[in-house]
Amino acid sequence: REIELDFAALTARPTIERDITLCCVSNEVGGPYIGTARWLGVPLADLLREAGVHPDADQLVSRSHDGMTIGTPTAVVTDGRDAMLAIGMNGEPLPVKHGFPVRMVVPGLYGYVSACKWIVEIEATRFADYDAYWVPRGWAPQAPVKTQSRIDTPKNMAKVRNGVVPIAGVAWAQHRGIEAVEVQIDDEPWQRAILADEDTVDTWRQFVLYWNARPGPHRIRVRATDKTGSTQTSKEADVAPDGATGWHTIAVNVTTT
Repeated sequence: REIELDFAALTARPTIERDITLCCVSNEVGGPYIGTARWLGVPLADLLREAGVHPDADQLVSRSHDGMTIGTPTAVVTDGRDAMLAIGMNGEPLPVKHGFPVRMVVPGLYGYVSACKWIVEIEATRFADYDAYWVPRGWAPQAPVKTQSRIDTPKNMAKVRNGVVPIAGVAWAQHRGIEAVEVQIDDEPWQRAILADEDTVDTWRQFVLYWNARPGPHRIRVRATDKTGSTQTSKEADVAPDGATGWHTIAVNVTTT
């Protein structure tokens, strides 16, 4: 059955507040299009239960006020993860550029299949019956976030002093969680990095490896393993059609002065 809620009715419902890392499918390996925020919102699964979604409706098509459409797997939204209609971000009302007054947030999916901003409608349908905006343009209809990692320091092509150098960054595999991060210097054996405490499986995880750097040019690369035991692939792939793959690799020059 159809449910219609104005903003007052939506915000009067019980809410949850969660730290969630969101990632754009356009994020290249080592790229910046990822971030973590504290989201406040209404659990989406509760609304779907009230509406009584048909068992055959495997896709939720969300529509923005400007006509943009995004297709999300119904099964993902209802599997117990903290999918929500967000109304707040980082302790404040949702900013306009992030979708005010309401946007969808679904941990573990790339934004183009989940993160509808300025949302005005959700329709339960089937993937076989409807292609959301990006699908006819060559993007996959379903796109879970891939296990990835990124070196944030040192920067690519940096000059660093010999001695102990921290190699640090973040790794993510939303809704699976990060089990391990490894760093390789040149062609040496992979070394296990130190992981920061985990917030939740839906947030990225920081890592650091303290490297005894020797003078000269060096290659550094990183890979992560998620909690399903899957290690990110070394195979390099572009962002299309469902997210980039490969190991983030940087070059540094170690000096004595």
